[in-house]
Amino acid sequence: MKVEQDIDTIRKEGLTGRQLRMARRVAQKHGLAVTSDFDAVRQLRARGIDPFSRTNTLDLVVNNNQKEPSEEARVQLPQTVEAGKQDAQFLPSTELASPMQRRMREIGEIQKDIAKRRRRRTALLFTRLAFFVFAPTVLAGWYFYGVATPMYAAKSEFLILQADNQGGGGLGGLLSGTQFATNQDSIAVQSYLQSKDAMVRLDRDVGFKSHFSQPWIDPIQRLSPDPSNEEAYKVYMKDVKIGYDPTEGVIRMEVIAADPNVASQFSEALISYAEDRVDELSRRKREDGMATARESLERAKAERREAQEALVQLQEGSVVDPEGIIAGLRAQINNIEVQLQEKQLQLQALLDNARPNSARVEGARGDVDRLQSMLDDLNGKMTDATTGDSSLAEKAARIQMAQADLATADLFLQSALQNEKQTELEANRQVRYLTTSVRPVPPEDPSYPRAFENTVLAFLIFSGIYLMISLTASILREQVSS
Repeated sequence: MKVEQDIDTIRKEGLTGRQLRMARRVAQKHGLAVTSDFDAVRQLRARGIDPFSRTNTLDLVVNNNQKEPSEEARVQLPQTVEAGKQDAQFLPSTELASPMQRRMREIGEIQKDIAKRRRRRTALLFTRLAFFVFAPTVLAGWYFYGVATPMYAAKSEFLILQADNQGGGGLGGLLSGTQFATNQDSIAVQSYLQSKDAMVRLDRDVGFKSHFSQPWIDPIQRLSPDPSNEEAYKVYMKDVKIGYDPTEGVIRMEVIAADPNVASQFSEALISYAEDRVDELSRRKREDGMATARESLERAKAERREAQEALVQLQEGSVVDPEGIIAGLRAQINNIEVQLQEKQLQLQALLDNARPNSARVEGARGDVDRLQSMLDDLNGKMTDATTGDSSLAEKAARIQMAQADLATADLFLQSALQNEKQTELEANRQVRYLTTSVRPVPPEDPSYPRAFENTVLAFLIFSGIYLMISLTASILREQVSS
């Protein structure tokens, strides 16, 4: 029972597995028969041997060729050893430091090791920074300060204006005179000046490629002796900077060249190209509108001429006034009918007498017959004039239709003339003008390269690249280790 109580007491001490394995090895070293690790601790302690002593641990790794000390020479803790009989080979010094001092010494060694590792890591960090950040930054600063060719920038500003609107109404009249009226034209001009077409034209007129191919320009900014349009266009996009401000309607342009006079010459040429482009945009719009108006006017003139010729042909093939002739016949018929009625009344009055005068009766009857004959002739003429394909009535109707066609043609001609005038006024209102508010002036001092700003920018770029690579490597290392 006492053995089990001792084992339970040892089990409650909370010994680690390493300590228990060490106790079993020490028990085996001393030739003890143990049933468990806890029994090994019990038997060792019963014999006065500390199973966790450093000396006992060193005894386990003694060389096999080394002669083991005798039982009398081996020290068994916690027994005491007389002064002068201790063997330095197996016993520690009696002048041992206290546990607090030993702990502080170990902590100091750990701190020294940590400081050594920090110094080594700091040295490696500065080495990497020097290789990946400082050296490229120094190289970039050397280029910007000592190698880069000075570049001169000629700045200019211009804007596109619309002609004064005379009587324009609606939304167009409200927007006229503002930057919104020429917004599309300004964007079109900006796109054209930034296009390869403008670069090719600039090279053809003032030699853009030959200027940047000169041998005294540094290799990074210099073009090859016979560059292609694509290579020259890359330099053009870098050295010709154009910006459009939609709030003010101003186009700002900066042209960079190795010579101040050449930079100003390039700016003047590009401004002239912009003027041509503005004129081309408005000219095509004006010509299209005027061409349509003139075509309508010519067509109206031709139709009026055809209607007038048709009327003249009808009037030449007949009497001058068919309607007047028909009206005259109608008046004569009415007059003769009135006279005939009077004569018939007179004849009837004579016949009503008991003894009428025969001479007067015969005279009245003759007058009635003559009037009736004249009336029949006039009715026949009237019938001939109002019936048939060649009658006066048909000719009069054709003349009236021709006159109506002529009046309609006159209205169309008048409308076409008015439309042409209106189109001409509208075309004049659509005229665009390019006004240069700031003329390019040859600079006296170089504007580029900005050595300090570019060097700082290079440092920031290399630092950012190094930081991203370091973070990526750290993350990958952590993922692999985990």
